[in-house]
Amino acid sequence: MLNSRMRGLVGALAATALLGWTNGATAQETQLRTMVFAGIQNLPLFAADAKGLFAKRGLKIEQLIAPNSGELRDGLAQGRYQIVHGGVDNAVAMMDVAKVDIAVLLGGDNGFNSLMVQPDVKSYADLKGQTLAVDATNTAYALVMYQMLKQQGLQRGTDYQVKPVGATVVRVKAMIEDKSLKAGILNLPFSIQAEKAGLKNMGPAVQSIGPYQATAGWLVREWGRQNEAVVVRYIQAYVEGLRWSLNPANKAEAVALLAERLKIPADVAEQSYTAAADPKLGFAKDAAFDLDGFRNVLKIRAEFEGGGASPPPAEKYLDLSYYRKALAGLGS
Repeated sequence: MLNSRMRGLVGALAATALLGWTNGATAQETQLRTMVFAGIQNLPLFAADAKGLFAKRGLKIEQLIAPNSGELRDGLAQGRYQIVHGGVDNAVAMMDVAKVDIAVLLGGDNGFNSLMVQPDVKSYADLKGQTLAVDATNTAYALVMYQMLKQQGLQRGTDYQVKPVGATVVRVKAMIEDKSLKAGILNLPFSIQAEKAGLKNMGPAVQSIGPYQATAGWLVREWGRQNEAVVVRYIQAYVEGLRWSLNPANKAEAVALLAERLKIPADVAEQSYTAAADPKLGFAKDAAFDLDGFRNVLKIRAEFEGGGASPPPAEKYLDLSYYRKALAGLGS
């Protein structure tokens, strides 16, 4: 039978094991596999990794680049990844179409998206009868493009065709090499690379469609319930990575980190950073979730994938309790 001292020691060890970390030191490292799309939106994750912000919270992250939205969604649903980041419309598709019970955790940005076209395209009217490049035909930035074109009098399925090509990193290459792909939505830094290759920028998407919640992080809800402390620590590292990235004192290092991780020239990295750090159109402060922007996502999705039905309530997709606990632990 254990004496009182031994019972106290066992209890303390059990508490430490349950928490997984104490005073910044790890009792046992937690490994996570995450998936993201390539792009400037991953700067907070790059910084959290490079500056040891995950490690100090007992997390080891294997971050994988999504080849397409299908693998990101299917991989999360099937347990290959624990947390994913991407256009939040993909999370909506997981819940409404694939019937996977997901929870969106935090925001990120408006997508940094622009409609890029071939140099012979002089106006939206020139896209009539043409083929346009998308990742998948029914999610995220494809729907943004449909909305932009609809505002210019062009209807999906009748006035133009779309070709699924893959994620942005694949799409930009396809558009540069295949001149029959007349337009596509590209984000940073790929829109800058496309311009340098001769494609034309028809303008930022948000100037046409209004506020838009693009990049978000989400998980399968049940996994989140079972791993609440891990999720909170993950979000804390993400937010700290974002804060570090946007600190003007760290600009040169952040630009170098982008150039290294995205394998892009220094000038493209600096242009991308400048856009991402813009206080109005850049990263959301502390990765706050833009509820108005998300309602616009749901409205656009309902129009093009829901037959014009009323959009569902935003709250059904969200669980921001992890985010609130993370910020409470970080302070301002």
